[in-house]
Amino acid sequence: MLVKTFGAAVSGIDAILITIEVDISRGIRFFMVGLPDNAVKESQQRIESVFRVFNYEWPGKRIVINMAPADTRKEGSAYDLPLAIGILAGDEQLSPDKVGDYVMMGELSLDGSLNPIKGALPIAVRAQQEGFKGIILPRANAREAAVVEGLEVYGAANIREVTEFLNGQLELEPTVIDTEAEFLNGLSSYEVDFSDVKGQESVKRALEVAAAGGHNLIMIGAPGSGKSMLAKRLSTILPPLQLSEALETTKIHSVAGKLMGERALITQRPFRSPHHTISDIALVGGGSYPQPGEISLAHNGVLFLDELPEFKRTVLEVLRQPLEDRQITISRAKFALDYPASFMMVASMNPCPCGYYNHPEKKCYCSSGVVQKYLSRISGPLLDRIDIHIEVVPVPFDKLASAPSSEKSADVRARVIKAREAQSERFRAFPSVHCNAQMSSRLLRKFASPDEAGAMILKNAMEKLGLSARAYDRILKVSRTIADLEGEDNIQAHHVAEAVQYRSLDRSGWAG
Repeated sequence: MLVKTFGAAVSGIDAILITIEVDISRGIRFFMVGLPDNAVKESQQRIESVFRVFNYEWPGKRIVINMAPADTRKEGSAYDLPLAIGILAGDEQLSPDKVGDYVMMGELSLDGSLNPIKGALPIAVRAQQEGFKGIILPRANAREAAVVEGLEVYGAANIREVTEFLNGQLELEPTVIDTEAEFLNGLSSYEVDFSDVKGQESVKRALEVAAAGGHNLIMIGAPGSGKSMLAKRLSTILPPLQLSEALETTKIHSVAGKLMGERALITQRPFRSPHHTISDIALVGGGSYPQPGEISLAHNGVLFLDELPEFKRTVLEVLRQPLEDRQITISRAKFALDYPASFMMVASMNPCPCGYYNHPEKKCYCSSGVVQKYLSRISGPLLDRIDIHIEVVPVPFDKLASAPSSEKSADVRARVIKAREAQSERFRAFPSVHCNAQMSSRLLRKFASPDEAGAMILKNAMEKLGLSARAYDRILKVSRTIADLEGEDNIQAHHVAEAVQYRSLDRSGWAG
């Protein structure tokens, strides 16, 4: 008897429908075709064990399983459930009437329970697009998949529940999520706040400007000056996620297996902080079984690189293309995958190996050549993609103890949202540009021309401070953002003057 069940393969952050054809006829051998990997082939042993536990009979016949499309490689153990259901229906131990109405995925334990899978959300999206009545998944993945509207989502604890449901002997309760309510409830529940940071008003201002314009930022300062503490609070002043952004971000984390338990939807902008020992592939994605990297997990959020010079040079250089294109393409001999990577990069570093260059109280024992060599670990092309450089000076104890309460994140976020709204209106005719940091040279000439006094300040800064030519565009972009924060249509002299201050790391302006 020939029976078809349906599963899905995850490719990038989307899913491809997989048709599993099971033909049981006279004979004694077992065949599985359609480019299954070893994990899929090993499902035979898991399924046989589960059949013994639940007193199902393994067909003593010739079993041929084809996984179509046959030229798409099938990977992982999540195909256990549709394979087992196909075998039972093909052997007439299960009614085949409802089998074709659902996409099914799940890994089987030897006791028949269903273990969670990766990519449940994109699989559910594909099932809804293909017109299936519903999807059957492990119970741990049910809430994640239930954010897709117009699809019945059933979470099962074991294969017995699935077979009895398909036979009409058991009514599984569909998992229902109010996606909009789930999204709105989690928008403003932050664990940290800008008001936690005492002092550092100039750095907070720089972070506000970076958030308002989507600018990449690097902080340079001595150990313990508060760089990491400030960076962790940047996501609390960014504009809240839109529902479409939340769904896209959730898909990425679903594919990476980061969504488990009661979490159905990512409602806050991601903050990713990989260790400096990270590899190239772990950062950008890929591998033998392709997975999103840290830059994709930070999509629509913040990627924080602490101790930037300690990262391997090759790791930092692979960031250059994603910072420009806002996506990463993983190319291999037989496939190419695109992962979104639109993130704000925030980096921090010590000013020298000992950490106390330019410290107001402690002495630095590094020579100028050593300082310059340390800073040179960051290449010019990467530094070119960082708009704002800010020095972080330690707050003295007396000021730390007596500092008044700082402004809350919600107040700063309100100004950032207002500035972003002005940018959205400005770039309405340019769909690929969403914030000032993404402006091209042509758009800079159109929207970011300073007044006469501002142009003179910029000219003097270029000449007297020895700023590089690449700093010119960056200063104009940041100036445009500062003007947006003040609600000004035109860039004025004081906007340019503030933006010039955010170029501390230009080579001729630092460490001799």
